[in-house]
This record gives sequence, C-alpha cells and structure tokens, in this order.
Amino acid sequence: MDRGPLTERIIQTFDDMPTQLQAGARYVLDRPRDVALLSMREQARQAGVQPATMTRLAKRLGMDGYDEVRELYAAAVRDGGLGFAGKAGVQVISQKLKGDKALAADMLASIGHQIQKLATPAGLERLANAARALASARRIYCLGLRSSHSIAWHLHYVLSLVGDRSVHIEGIGATGSDVLARATPKDVLLVASVMPYTRLTIELSEYAVTQGIPVVAVTDSEVAPLAQIAQHAVIVSTESPSFFHAMSPAFAVAEVLGAIIAGRGGDAALASLRHSDGHLAALNTHLKSRSNKKPS
Repeated sequence: MDRGPLTERIIQTFDDMPTQLQAGARYVLDRPRDVALLSMREQARQAGVQPATMTRLAKRLGMDGYDEVRELYAAAVRDGGLGFAGKAGVQVISQKLKGDKALAADMLASIGHQIQKLATPAGLERLANAARALASARRIYCLGLRSSHSIAWHLHYVLSLVGDRSVHIEGIGATGSDVLARATPKDVLLVASVMPYTRLTIELSEYAVTQGIPVVAVTDSEVAPLAQIAQHAVIVSTESPSFFHAMSPAFAVAEVLGAIIAGRGGDAALASLRHSDGHLAALNTHLKSRSNKKPS
C-alpha cells in the first residue's frame, strides 16, 4: 500500500499539529501497512511518542479513537494499493522537514542496503539458479512493462551482444505477445514486474505457464503473482523514501544475470562479442576520443 486513507487529511493539517502529534502523524504517513497490522502501543513506541498521543492524533483527524484509524488502514490493506499520490505527499512533508540533500541521502542509503541484501547467501543462490535456467534455455524471451521495461530491455541488450537467443517482447502495434507463439518448453520467459503489477505482464506469464514455458521472475515479494508461478524468482526490495518505488535493485539483478549468462557462454560468447565489436566499429557507433582543442 503506497498511501493510507488519511494521508490527504494528515498532509492538510500537518503544519498546524503540535510536535508530538507530528511525530505520530509521520509514522502513519510512512508506515501505512504497520498502522493496519501493529497494536497502537507498538506503533507509539516506534514513533517515539506516548500511546495517548496516537489517540489524540486520531481525534485530531476526526476519528473517535485510534482503533478506528487501524480499521480504516486494515480495510485499505485488504483492498490493495491506493496509488502514488499519497506517498508523494509523504515525500513532500519529509523533504520540507529535512531538505533535498537528506532525501537524496536517504534514497541512496536505501538503494545501497537493498542491493546488499541481494548479496546474502540466499540471494546469491537465487541469482545463480535463475542464471543457470536462463543460460540453458534455447531462447530467452524478455518481458517487462511500464517501470519494469528497462529491466527486461537491459538484460535483452546484454544478451544480444553475446548471442542471438534473446527475444525482447515489444508492445508496438499490440503485437508484442505474438512472439510467444513460437516459444516452447525448451525456452524460458524472463519476466520483471513489481507492485503495482501490470495486468498484461501477469496474464502473459500465466499463459506461458499453461504452454509449459518455464518462467524466471524478478519481482518484489514471495507472495507476488509472479513468485507464485515462476520456476525461479529473484526477490528485490522496492521500498523508497521517494513517492516512486525503487527500481535500481531490479536493474542490478539484470546486470548480474547478464554477466553470469555471458560468462557461462564460453568461447561462443567471446566469438559473438568479437563480432559485435566489429559491427559497432564498422558503423563508427561509439565516440573514440574527445578533443579538448577549442575551435580557432
């Protein structure tokens, strides 16, 4: 859930709240899922205020008590996410209180921590298993829509340099999914999708499963739709101080998978890279040098 039912009301009244109420309000803004799941006393403890402060906050927001707040948030969790706008409001308040540099520092620290989590033994095992499944496939179909497009595209681009087995599922002319008609159980569908999940991504993945095509997923939860149907799933965190979910960890996964697959390609991959280098050189694709001389 990116925002809570009281987000707009909190944002509108935040500046007029006493300091202690602001501390409780920031907790409600930043941790909407915990509001639904944790007791009021535990929330107060984590927010650094007294339980009575949370009760006063609830009444300040027009509720009879904090149990009513928790029930509102529990209903929102049951109904699913509520969009980006509320989380943008949280960012605005945090940025106003702490400044632009603090937001940048918080985002970079969060991304760094999330990428480090991928380097745990369990995370590395998932990455290696996913890479082996992709490397052994006849073809690798890469699918990622909306914010996940860059993940699938980058992996496809890297793989295109070391061979011709990668197929990127485009959306131009609504014909992108047509390429799956040629896919077989000897192939693999690599899918990237994080919350909010794109409906077409999930539908195409479910279709692939019905056709016996293995799915390798890059997604954000053990209970995500893709994790439920994938043969292998690499789980990435997407939490962010920004209103928009973090995609850097998923992009790092694409880079790692591409490198492992290329390394497993051996001499064939090296030959393909030499061919790619020659092709790019013949077309003068990359800038060779940059002159520092000023025009006379």
